[in-house]
Amino acid sequence: MEKGDRLLHNSVTTVALAINGTSNSKHIVQWASNKFISGGGVMFKLLHVRPRIKMVPSPIGNLPVEQVQDDVASAYKKEEEWKTEVMLRPYKNMCSAKQIETEVVILEAEDVAEAISKEVTENNISMLVIGASSKNAIFRKLWGSNLSSRISECTPSFCTVYVVSREMIDLDTEVNFPFQRPCLPQLQHNLAYASKDYESSNSAHPLLTRNTFLFEDSRVSSSNTSETQYSNSIASLRSYQTDKSWSSNMSFYRSTEYSQSGNEGDIHLELERLRTEINHFMRIHKLAPDESISASQQLNDIHTHHTEEILRLQEIWSRLEKTTRMAQQEKERREAAEKEAEYVKECTEIEVLLGKDVEKSASHEVSEKQSLEKELACSSEPYVKYTWEEIVAATLSFSDALKIGVGASGTVYRGSFHHTVAAIKVLNSNEGYTTRQFKQELEILSRVRHPHVLLLLGACTEKGCLVYEYMENGSLEDRLQCKNNTLPLPWFCRFRIAWEVAFALIFLHNSKPEPIVHRDLKPANILLDNNFVSKIGDAGLSTLFPTLNMPLSTMYKDTDPVGTFFYMDPEYQRTGLVSPKSDTYALGMVILQLLTAKSPMGLALIVETALERDCLMEILDSKAGQWPKAEAKELAILGLCCLEMRRKDRPDLKDQVLPVLERLKAMAEQAYDSALHDPSVPPNHFICPILKVVMDDPCIAADGYTYNRNAIETWLSRNDTSPMTNLLLPTKEIICNNSLLSAIKDWKARTQ
Repeated sequence: MEKGDRLLHNSVTTVALAINGTSNSKHIVQWASNKFISGGGVMFKLLHVRPRIKMVPSPIGNLPVEQVQDDVASAYKKEEEWKTEVMLRPYKNMCSAKQIETEVVILEAEDVAEAISKEVTENNISMLVIGASSKNAIFRKLWGSNLSSRISECTPSFCTVYVVSREMIDLDTEVNFPFQRPCLPQLQHNLAYASKDYESSNSAHPLLTRNTFLFEDSRVSSSNTSETQYSNSIASLRSYQTDKSWSSNMSFYRSTEYSQSGNEGDIHLELERLRTEINHFMRIHKLAPDESISASQQLNDIHTHHTEEILRLQEIWSRLEKTTRMAQQEKERREAAEKEAEYVKECTEIEVLLGKDVEKSASHEVSEKQSLEKELACSSEPYVKYTWEEIVAATLSFSDALKIGVGASGTVYRGSFHHTVAAIKVLNSNEGYTTRQFKQELEILSRVRHPHVLLLLGACTEKGCLVYEYMENGSLEDRLQCKNNTLPLPWFCRFRIAWEVAFALIFLHNSKPEPIVHRDLKPANILLDNNFVSKIGDAGLSTLFPTLNMPLSTMYKDTDPVGTFFYMDPEYQRTGLVSPKSDTYALGMVILQLLTAKSPMGLALIVETALERDCLMEILDSKAGQWPKAEAKELAILGLCCLEMRRKDRPDLKDQVLPVLERLKAMAEQAYDSALHDPSVPPNHFICPILKVVMDDPCIAADGYTYNRNAIETWLSRNDTSPMTNLLLPTKEIICNNSLLSAIKDWKARTQ
């Protein structure tokens, strides 16, 4: 036995299975596992061809992938890869159940047959199993213009193609149709004989077509088989598969026309020529390792010759990067100084305008607020109507210093009406704001009253402005990211916020006379008050169902889909059909962000993988404290259930989601009470923002924050900016906080 033959004999045989996700794919895996597992030394390679992604869905329809942002296109591709992996997982599990080594290969191409042929050629795969494209007779499978025929035509000659028919498997008959390339002409009556031989055999034999002839093992044919044995093989039509992968550029028999009786002399000549070509191929095969060794030696010489040049280039590149970083740092420092100067100027202007009435406003604020609430309760109008002049005055002519947020639909400012602070949203366009639909929606939204829904105080209809109650702690998104170095939300607050958001959504979905679907639920639209109680903001316009008597589960067509991409219901993106379960999908993503504080892009796959590997605690937000493992896992599973791709698979908010969140909230509140009454736990304002320990010498810096003396002095010796706001400090002077020092000493005395 030659050396090449021994290597081929000892290697593992790779069998490729073409999987398209249809019901026939299951039968392909079932047939192949029964067919090839008995021989041992077999590895299955599951091939799946999907078209290249050229279009990406968006709120305005499908867009070419070149016209969307890179992060959106990347997220869509990852989602499609995840869907493909989920589709192929059952077939991989079938192979694993029978202890078959399996590899999944996903190909992107427009032509399925060419993609499979290329994969077979590059990996030297000798056996390929595909499904039949039609349900009719055997000959239609072989000769019909279907995908099975195209794959067999494109597949290189060294690979045997098995076409598996579902009907044959249902009859418990192991029948497959391996295709080979045309070699010798075949007699007309051979076809009927081969078909009869198929029916009488329990194992899969190749079916001969008019231009097909299959050789037996090349080692036998090249050395141990005489010309007489070849002639007998042709006469008896007993064909065998070759078990050795031949090069696709190897020349076989010419397709010469023979008579029905055949010409024995021509056959002998053809057999002699075949032996010569086989011997030539074997000599080339022996020379291949020597050529590979020579190429490797040349590559090593080239690598050694250029080592010094590469090292010098790396050194130059390192110096260039260092210089670039220094220039960037200097630029950022200059820009920060300019921003700080502008900020100080604006603050001075605001203090001049507001400083005169500070003492009066403190005593008058409570009475004005009560008067405003009474006016809202007794007024015949559903909301307070503000004039444009009042809006301009409340925002100090829309000063940037009062700007607290910018969204897709408008800009939000902090304003004051009669010493009452409010949030004023100025919509981007005033087109159509005086229409009957706009007024009707304003009237309904102004009557919505719920402890976890942001209160709409009034509006300026002539310019498209909405006035809401002011929320001191900003959005949930800013708190999860600890914007401006704010303290992170503890885990028990996050459990409570998840329940509050779900409770508010149920209220909106059951509002009368028309249900309200938010359609743009995300952490940026969940606001927190002074006690970190959450309220859903930006309930939005055009979110009302169009009829008065409509079941809660009903969907309606929305010709202008709105929302944020990663929080939008996939079915809503694809079909434009919106329902209350569109908000359920967004709630699932908010729950996962409460657990991890990560970006929504690919977050569902990250959490699902962590649950499968039992490493969920590693991806949870560590800044939230010590998470309870069992409850955190239960909340993560609930969030993934809300993120099901199909609307009908998502749980019901009222009957399935809210009870779980209510139980988790009760547990979180109990943990919060225990921590609150634990005398050994110091209050947050006793902790130094720099050292993260209880202060022993608290001092107030120019930014208004209190730090431990040694920590802030060390910081100021190296920096001119605030450690909390990163803004330039007007002075480096610090003042001792004696009242806080006294409180810290009392606490230490009690705990000791």
